[in-house]
Order: sequence, then C-alpha cells, then structure tokens
Amino acid sequence: MFEHITWSALFRRRNVCAVKAEESQLGRVLSTTDLTLLGIGSTLGVGIYILPGTVAREIAGPGAVLSFFIASIVSIFAGFCYAELGSRVPKAGSAYIYTFITIGEFIAFLVGWNLILENIIGTASVARGLSVYVDSMMNNTLQHNFQALFRVPFPFLSPYLDFFALSISVVLAVMLAVGLKESVILNNVLTSANLFIVAFVIVLGCFKVDWNNWNIPASEVPPGEGVGGFLPYGIQGVIRGAATCFYGFVGFDGIATTGEEVKRPEKAVPFAIIVSLSVVFVAYFGISTVLTLMYPYYLQDPNTPFPHIFEAFGWTWAQYIVSVGATFGLFASLMGCMYPLTRIIYSMANDGLIFKSLGVVHPSFKTPFFGTIVSGTLTGLMAAIFDLEQLIDLMSIGTLFAYTIVSACIIILRYREESDEEDDLLSEEYKESTHLLPQDTAVSRRAFLAQIFNLNQLPRSTYVTSYVVNVMTALFGLLAFTLSLLLVYRLHYLIVILNIALMLITLFSITLQPQSSKKVSFKVPYVPYIPALSMFFNICLMCLLDTETWLRFVVWLVVGFAVYFTYSIRHSSENHSKLLSSSHDSFVSNYSSFGATSSKSRD
Repeated sequence: MFEHITWSALFRRRNVCAVKAEESQLGRVLSTTDLTLLGIGSTLGVGIYILPGTVAREIAGPGAVLSFFIASIVSIFAGFCYAELGSRVPKAGSAYIYTFITIGEFIAFLVGWNLILENIIGTASVARGLSVYVDSMMNNTLQHNFQALFRVPFPFLSPYLDFFALSISVVLAVMLAVGLKESVILNNVLTSANLFIVAFVIVLGCFKVDWNNWNIPASEVPPGEGVGGFLPYGIQGVIRGAATCFYGFVGFDGIATTGEEVKRPEKAVPFAIIVSLSVVFVAYFGISTVLTLMYPYYLQDPNTPFPHIFEAFGWTWAQYIVSVGATFGLFASLMGCMYPLTRIIYSMANDGLIFKSLGVVHPSFKTPFFGTIVSGTLTGLMAAIFDLEQLIDLMSIGTLFAYTIVSACIIILRYREESDEEDDLLSEEYKESTHLLPQDTAVSRRAFLAQIFNLNQLPRSTYVTSYVVNVMTALFGLLAFTLSLLLVYRLHYLIVILNIALMLITLFSITLQPQSSKKVSFKVPYVPYIPALSMFFNICLMCLLDTETWLRFVVWLVVGFAVYFTYSIRHSSENHSKLLSSSHDSFVSNYSSFGATSSKSRD
C-alpha cells in the first residue's frame, strides 16, 4: 500500500512552469471589472452596516476609524502577497496552489483543507445571516413556520431546520454550476447597488456631523463606557478593534481563485485585489467616520447602528434604504464566498488530493459541475442545522493560517535559486571555493554558516542561498508566534526584547541574500519586510483567538491528517508522475543491462 511512499513525498513541489503550461478546461469568461466587483462583493457584505457600530460601541469608541485603518494596512500587506503570486501563477486554487509550488504538497494540502472549511463555514454563515435578516423583516414568520414543521432535539444545533438558508445555497450553487458569466453579471448588479447605497449613507450622514462627538467630556460618559474623548477605551481598544475589523476585509483572496477563468490573469488578478481592498477600506473608513460623528459612541446600537440613528433623527425612510443595501450585500457576499470554495475543491481534485470526480469540468457549462453542486449542498446543510453564532465561532483561523503561509511563500520565491540554464554563471571552481555543494546534496554546515550573512558575496541566488532563506523564514515564523504569545500574556519585557532582536537578525540575514532576477508583472515592494510584517500581524491575530477556536482548528487538522495519509498521498498526481518516472528509469536501466548482456553473449 505504501511501498512507494517516503517522507520526501511530503515536500514534493509542483513545477511552476509545468503548472502555467497546463491547458485549462475552464472557460475564460471573466473581465477585470468582473473580478474587481467579485472581490468587493465577497468582502463588503452586511458587515459594512453592522461592524462599525459594534466596534465603536463596545471596543474602540470614535477610535474605530483608526481600527479600520490599521486593519486595512494589515489586509493590504496580505493583498500584496496574493497579488504577486497571482501574477506568477495564474491558476485556480489561490493559496493552495501557491503553497504547492513554493513549499510542498503536505503544507499545501493543509492550506487547501483549511480553506475548504473556512469557505464552507463562511458561505453557510452568510446564508444563515441572510435568512435571519429576511426573517426579521417578516416578523420571524420563517422561524415560527420551520419550528412548527420540525423541531431539532439536539441542544448543540439550531432549534429548527432553516430550509430557506438550505434552498438559497443550493439555488446559488446551481447558478454557478450552469452559468458562471450570468452569475457574475448578477453579482455585478448587486455589488454596484450596494456600493451606491453605502455612498448614499455616507453623504446623508454628512448633514448631521457633530465634531463634538469625537471629544465627549468624561463627565458626560455613563459609568463603564470609557473615559470619553477620541480614545475612550485607550490605545488597547484601538488594537482590539483592529483585530475585529480585520475580518471585515476577509474575502479578497477569492479573487486569486479565478486564475483560469479570467482574461489576462497576470495583470487582472493583482489589479482586482488592490482596487477591491482600496474600495472596501474607503467604504469602511467613511461609514465608521460618519457613524461616530453623527451620534455619541455610547448610544450606538451595535447590531443595527444606522437604522437606530436614522430613527433617532426621524429619517424612517432611510431605514428601508439601509435594509435594501444590506440584502444586496448579503446576496453578493454569498456568491463571493461560494465561488472560491468550488475552485479550491476543483484544484485539489485535479491534483488527486481529494476525490477526482469533484474536479470534473462539464463539457457544455465549462464549470466543475458536480463539485459545485456538492459544495453548495454541504454549505446549505451547514446553514440549516447550525445557528449563526455557532458558525461565526468556527471562522477565521484557517484564513489567517493561509495568509501567513502566502506571505512566507513570497519571501521563499523571491530568493529561490535560479533555473538550471543559468548555472553556468557560477564556475565549478567558484562553487568549490565557497563550499557550495552540487544539485540535490545536503548543504554542509560550513557553507550554511558562511551564507547566513553572505560572507561569500554570492552575486545571484543558488541552492545554498535558497536553503538559508527557507530556514530563516521558518525561524522568523516561529519567533513571531512566540512574540505574539509574549505580547498577549504580557510576559517580561526583556524576553520580548530578546525575541524582537532575534527576529531582526533573521530578517537581516534574508536581506543579505541575492534575490531571484525573474521578472513578473507585479512585485511586492520592500521584500522581505512587508511579507514579514504580514506574517507577524496574521500570527498575532491567530493568538488573540480563544481556546475553543484553536481546539476546533486542531480537530479539523487531525481529520485532514487522516485524509492525507490514507488517500491523498497515494492518489496525488505528483506521486503518479514520480512512479511513472521511476518506472521509466527502471525500464531504461533494465533495457541497457539487457543490451549489454546480449552484446557480451554475442561476443
């Protein structure tokens, strides 16, 4: 069963040239505008009408505008990394395929496995949220009817089966499976309408701006509501608010899954990521600014901030506009969440890491029909049997994990050794004098220690410089994790300083190594610093999550280990290619031996 499996299989990588040369079976029907609106729609859901009120009322006060600014910077750092990888590898699969090319199969499987979970839960939470929102406008008619039809007896599930959430998920899956272009046109209309309503709310709010709401005296603030002023909860409130606001920017990575269905993906993917993140930042920053200037932060309604304020001002007609915008945003967000889920499943199925039938492309629709229907049905079932709060609690950690790996991939790719065709630039004598070992042999301790600070002054990236960068990147990630724990639990400052010093040394070592000269249409600026900051911020946010979230994450990983080692590692397309190569080499060797023996016999 495992006769051909070795530990090296965990780190086998896909060749980037071979991946780019593969002919896609999916139809290239998306334009750059489609891609940008898809990213905005998946990111700018109903949270635009709720999240600013929650952060302002309960966490940061008027400092919520700074929280959104910090969260946008963190998101843009991650967006830069996705943009470069999208220009390098314009294929379906997003962070999964990037990791497969850069680090190896096993870590790529874990990234894809977590992205499947996060997208299923994210889509299910949006479907359930849409159902709850529509039901609230109907005086909970759906809930009462569903409970009368069937009451769930298990306390850890929703008290009723939400057939509306199930139905809308399946219907959307069928739409995506039958006609991607038509579904994207609908998304464009919904997202454009949502953006128009957001702009309308911001302009309308400007007529009721009161700058005194950013500097409320402490004497006017009720007990337990902060100390007044612009930062009533201090800088700690701004940081905690940024951690909450960050999840309002999650969703742009879905753009990176469209590499095989967009025209000119090398330029379209980076452009769409940067533009969509910029638009989302302007929307969140504008909404939070107007919200905190219109009304005192301690009087905000965290669940329905704008309807509450509009009612206070007597603008009941504006409440209906916000309700329409929230509905449009939810539909667009639902589509934006489900689309990348189907493409990640498609990519992993094609690579043999999950059932290949999920990746079969329909000859007429040019979409992974069966995989899309299965993922939509599974999402609908999750939305039907779990409460919205239970679904939200399961989100986020997998996305942050993927962001961290993508940031590390940028550093590794930027310093990866040049292609074999360029090896002649370094003579054998030069390699020997600098103690560089050839091809696939291990790096000697002497060569590694000398290359940490590039004492050999190598002019270009080689096997040894790549090895040093890989080690230093992994070490930086470990140090970032320990520093995050130190900051969260407020341990001794001397240990914190020592940890920061070690992180700076690893970055300095990476900086000294020669970068690859490969040209791509978009590059992250200031490498390795921006990807390193992205890694650190994402790891910090992971460490701020509660213990129950980490336990769920570990359980999902354990299930993933079981799937990988019992199915994926043997059915992987990379394993099959290695077996074919091995069989071919064995045949050639045996044929040569047979020929030599025959020759001797004739002699």
